Amino acid sequence: MQRHPNLIPLSHEHKSLLFVCRYLKKDAAPYEGFPLDAQSKLAYIVKVFQEIMVPHIQKEDHLFEVCRGHHPEIDVLLDELLEEHRIISGMYSALVDHADLVEGMHNIACSLEAHIRKEERVVFEKLQEMLPDVIANISFDNHP
Repeated sequence: MQRHPNLIPLSHEHKSLLFVCRYLKKDAAPYEGFPLDAQSKLAYIVKVFQEIMVPHIQKEDHLFEVCRGHHPEIDVLLDELLEEHRIISGMYSALVDHADLVEGMHNIACSLEAHIRKEERVVFEKLQEMLPDVIANISFDNHP
């Protein structure tokens, strides 16, 4: 199903975050301008979380709030996504204390990638299918 125009900004952010996931994995291929040492990757993930993830999660929280209460199946999926947000945020917060920084970043990358794929392939599709009027009227203008 083609992505609804109101969800496209979130999908574009997901695309950027999927690059971050590839970069943070242990077996990351070299990307020009992106050092592969652990400290450089850590600095990059801190920047990404501050500049992209926090505003992105705020937008998704707004989306989930607007979509909640219309259909039980949607509510279950939204609860799962919110729990995944909490887990990924906790993994990020614990990263500096992780015994193996490379492994910690790899774990975040794998969890975040699975989460994004679930949002794109399952949840956004269901929202468009089951709540078209809600999606048609959502706005992120007052969110970062």
